[in-house]
Amino acid sequence: MFEGFRLDHIDVGPVVLRVRHGGAGPAVVLLHGHPCTHATWHEVAVALADRFTVVCPDLRGYGGSSAPADLPDHAQMAKKAMAADIVALMKRLGHRRFSVVGHDRGALVGFRLALDHPEAVSRLVNIGGPPAAEALRRADERFARKWWHWFFLGQTEKPAEEFINRDPDAWYGDRPDHCAPEVFNDYLAARRDSEVVHAMCEDYRAGLTIDRRDDETDKTAGRKLDCPVLVAWGRHDDLPDLYGDPAAPWHEWATDVQARELDAGHHVQEECPKELTDTLVSFLGPSLASGRLR
Repeated sequence: MFEGFRLDHIDVGPVVLRVRHGGAGPAVVLLHGHPCTHATWHEVAVALADRFTVVCPDLRGYGGSSAPADLPDHAQMAKKAMAADIVALMKRLGHRRFSVVGHDRGALVGFRLALDHPEAVSRLVNIGGPPAAEALRRADERFARKWWHWFFLGQTEKPAEEFINRDPDAWYGDRPDHCAPEVFNDYLAARRDSEVVHAMCEDYRAGLTIDRRDDETDKTAGRKLDCPVLVAWGRHDDLPDLYGDPAAPWHEWATDVQARELDAGHHVQEECPKELTDTLVSFLGPSLASGRLR
């Protein structure tokens, strides 16, 4: 798994991130979603490494990365904080400018990266959904039925951790249908760690509170993304059913938006890695100027 890549634990200040990195060329960082780890990118990362320097971290609190102490409003898991981790990580690895590919919760971090650090982000690929405020603005009965876990994990009156930790394997209930056994074992190890489960719940609590407020504040201020944006989704995922055109919300946030539907469900990087890789290579392009620090 991740042949030719290096595995490190890198201190970025508030947290220590577990990260795999390898390849050569312009830098691209791949951000995973819930309840995965960086291992979800194992096929795509290796395929991209012929053209790009590829960096795959575990987000703070996920997988093998550390989690900071809880803060009011769940600010320790705010996407602003997670985005700052990635900027610090890339600087530690010698990259001042890079592209970002985010899936699921990682897509929310990618959005924050591009919005808060435009000097660092060349291009943004969003896989799996709009910014938190856009999703919640469109939340209706269908949204609550299909994505009910947002509210189960995000509430605090009856914390989800106690229920999940009784039997995390049963709670998640998935199988290694689209990934290597080593990848699935990495997921299992993370989910069986009660501290990781708590951090993942805090991620969703931040999504319903501080992340939503940050998005709404920026939208009211008229802030937009400076970089080109590719919105991608799986044809068999539920995004089209919930939103119609999944790219539509992004036209309110960016002027250069491209869209691509892939033949997959939610986990496109595991279900159709070659199609996604081809899409990323085409969008990111081999001619991007290197952002290597001198």
